[in-house]
Amino acid sequence: MLFLGASMCITAFPMLARIIHFKKLTGTTMGTVALGAGAIDDATAWCLLAVVLASFEKNWSHAVVNIAGGVAYVALTLLIVRPLLLRAKAWLAKDGTLTEAGLVTGLALMALGAWFTDLIGLHAVFGAFVMGAAMPRGVVVRDLVGRIQPLTVALLLPLFFTYSGLNTKIGLLNTSFLWAMCGAVLIAAILGKGVACWVAARATGIPNREALGIGTLMNARGLMELIIINIGLQRGIISEGLFATLVIMAVVTTLMAPSGRARPAG
Repeated sequence: MLFLGASMCITAFPMLARIIHFKKLTGTTMGTVALGAGAIDDATAWCLLAVVLASFEKNWSHAVVNIAGGVAYVALTLLIVRPLLLRAKAWLAKDGTLTEAGLVTGLALMALGAWFTDLIGLHAVFGAFVMGAAMPRGVVVRDLVGRIQPLTVALLLPLFFTYSGLNTKIGLLNTSFLWAMCGAVLIAAILGKGVACWVAARATGIPNREALGIGTLMNARGLMELIIINIGLQRGIISEGLFATLVIMAVVTTLMAPSGRARPAG
């Protein structure tokens, strides 16, 4: 039950950031609230996952290491590594472009962050994401994304989705009861995330249009959902049938992402 809660509350944070960027929602109430809530939400989900894995392994010290190590890693990265990178920005980028040393430094730091969080029991994507957030804005981030994105989008990301698709056996949902349970999971996910976030936004005084956008953005689960349920399948926490159900839920809720614009935050 705890694992289902963690998997249903996860947010497609990388996709969320891309939607906000491409739909020009940066600086709007909708985009700002959704990004902040998504970051806190995902960190909570990973902590829940650490507790679930510790309970299955009957070793609660692992959960302490996961959570404490994750908090220490975030603090170290944002309070020490980020200021050092800002000071070295002139060395990382020259004449308006990222240097070769800057590219190697960025890739090495993100790989190191991924290795550390994987070592303490959190997923490697968490470490790489936090290190990416610490990179200096502007030329460094722009050129890092420009150089990494073609390989990631064209090869690595499709490979991961292919791997998840190979593990998804829709044929296991072969009775009306199982399909009804799949529908119940989908409804619970939408009510517990999309509708709840809309209600929370309205309760803070955010206009209905922006509140609906926040709820729909937060309801998208995307790649992060696939990562967490793949971990659950590999560790034997969920069955192949439940994995297929959660994949369907992830796809449907992600396709519900918004297509509108919002007013700038003021």
